[in-house]
Amino acid sequence: QVQLVESGGGSVHAGGSLRLSCAASGYTVTTNRMAWFRQAPGKEREGVAAITPDDYTTYADFVKGRFTISKDNAKNTLNLQMNSLQPEDTAMYFCAAGGAGTSWTRLQARTYKYWGQGTQVTVSS
Repeated sequence: QVQLVESGGGSVHAGGSLRLSCAASGYTVTTNRMAWFRQAPGKEREGVAAITPDDYTTYADFVKGRFTISKDNAKNTLNLQMNSLQPEDTAMYFCAAGGAGTSWTRLQARTYKYWGQGTQVTVSS
């Protein structure tokens, strides 16, 4: 049974940083593409960043240059380093795995099979 457990969320001031981690069990992070999504209250879930098995990365325009997605194959974890956080980054962040499809679908939630429960990120101004 696949289980994804996110950690690292919290509250920071604008300009601060957080590092999210997603520990995978029953699943190897090198198997398929993985991604981070987020969902703010009243908004749809949106793709933040994705990484393929060969470490090709894709980022949403609103996080380019601020966020970095990576995998730790030895620890079987997916990470998201978030710098220069802004209040609009406030959301529940979800780890997703088992992604499949064309390259332009990497940030589409429907292409991922497994999901974590999420970790809350709150950024105050």
